[in-house]
Amino acid sequence: MNNSRGVTLIELLIVVTIIGILSVSLGFAYSGWLGRYKVEKQTKEIYADMMTARMLAMARSREHFVDFTGPTTYSIVEDTNDNSAINIGAGDTILFPKTVEYDNNANGYGIPLTFSFNRRGLISPLRTIRISHNTDPDYDCIVVSSTRINMGQMSGGSCIHK
Repeated sequence: MNNSRGVTLIELLIVVTIIGILSVSLGFAYSGWLGRYKVEKQTKEIYADMMTARMLAMARSREHFVDFTGPTTYSIVEDTNDNSAINIGAGDTILFPKTVEYDNNANGYGIPLTFSFNRRGLISPLRTIRISHNTDPDYDCIVVSSTRINMGQMSGGSCIHK
């Protein structure tokens, strides 16, 4: 005797409903994770570019700059004419320009900010770069001192480096 039953319509509807609820809840979690990931990615990208400029300054024994020209743009410039200033038309070389997604406050109040790396890799000015966002990433700021560049997380009004 064959006693096997198939799947009823009610059982099928219950399974489809459960799968729908799980996929909607995971979709919201994914979008929050993706926002945090993008902020961390941008913070790490700016950090890596600043470290690259510092390394190039020491390796080539020539001053380099990280020039934040706008809230979402910056570039690394090599001082090929050795005048300790950025003069793109007068011989200085833009090694690579960058555009990022989130605003940073490196050029606070609309004034362009330029980090200078001398031949020994020392940095000026001393400043904190904060990435503007509305998520809760592990890294969202960069603390720049004369000898170090550290990533961290904003807490209150200060960047706690990790």
